[in-house]
Amino acid sequence: MLNIGIVGGTGYTGVELLRLLALHADAKLKVITSRKEAGSSVADMFPNLRGKIDLRFSEVNDPALAKCDVVFFATPNGVAMQEAPRLLKAGVRVIDLSADYRLKDSKTWEKWYGMTHASPEIIAQAVYGLPEVNREKINDAQLVANPGCYPTAVQLGFLPLIENQVVDAEHLIADAKSGVSGGGRKAEVGFLFSEAADNFKAYGVAGHRHLPEITQGLNGVTTQSIGLTFVPHLTPLIRGIHATLYARLTKEVDLQRLYEKRYADELFVDVMPPGSHPETRSVRGANVCRISVFRPQAGDTVVVLCVIDNLVKGAAGQAIQNMNIMFGINESAGINIVPLLP
Repeated sequence: MLNIGIVGGTGYTGVELLRLLALHADAKLKVITSRKEAGSSVADMFPNLRGKIDLRFSEVNDPALAKCDVVFFATPNGVAMQEAPRLLKAGVRVIDLSADYRLKDSKTWEKWYGMTHASPEIIAQAVYGLPEVNREKINDAQLVANPGCYPTAVQLGFLPLIENQVVDAEHLIADAKSGVSGGGRKAEVGFLFSEAADNFKAYGVAGHRHLPEITQGLNGVTTQSIGLTFVPHLTPLIRGIHATLYARLTKEVDLQRLYEKRYADELFVDVMPPGSHPETRSVRGANVCRISVFRPQAGDTVVVLCVIDNLVKGAAGQAIQNMNIMFGINESAGINIVPLLP
């Protein structure tokens, strides 16, 4: 039985971690911290957890964290880089769901996240937690940097093409849409119901902080130079990411077979039958990525459709998948969940 700690459990990612860990037969939640909610009941804040989680939020410096086998950081960017080092020194294994350790170059990180990195000396030991690429490294990691939601969808969609060098890697396009929960559980005008409902907009077109994470990941699987245009959009959904990816073929290849072969042994990537159009509702609440691949008019353009739940495969579910790998547990434990419909 693994003793689990969560730092920052009051956001959407935090409650999703709680929901999934409550189903995990090998996990025992020991402590969950919150700066603002210390002393209050978890179930009072999140009534869906009544009868499942019988804990109160504790202070962020709770010494019980150092006694856990693994601690999840479900915190805003900039928190884990300050608090994770002491836990790592205590021998605790850490899974960070923020962006603090995703980028290998601290100066690049500081440029995109607008703050000085507090622990650049340990960035090198962080393993990027995309299981479909780094499973062996994750197995031995003490610190895992859980991928972002957009980067998960975009990388999984492009990987077979890039690994096999069958497209022009310098001119990739990712047109991605996310539900409002991707912005976190916070009071912000753009996420108010009357602002987000019945509306659709692009943002971060000039440059989004997930761009260097995606290009770093794709550069890691090829000798080609990666050039990516990434345009995110906000949609009037609560959950879900839909990434439509474009690339130009440079070699003749059976695209369906390429994708099916690449993901044949992956529990949480579903390559759909030819002609399928995956929908965000088909992955709602589940740790699965559904992919379909097209070659419109038999031309030289490849179109890949990729959907995930941004809070599960894009965050908490993938974090638990990483935990399972790190501790040699069945990889699907706690996250082998049927999606919700309607």
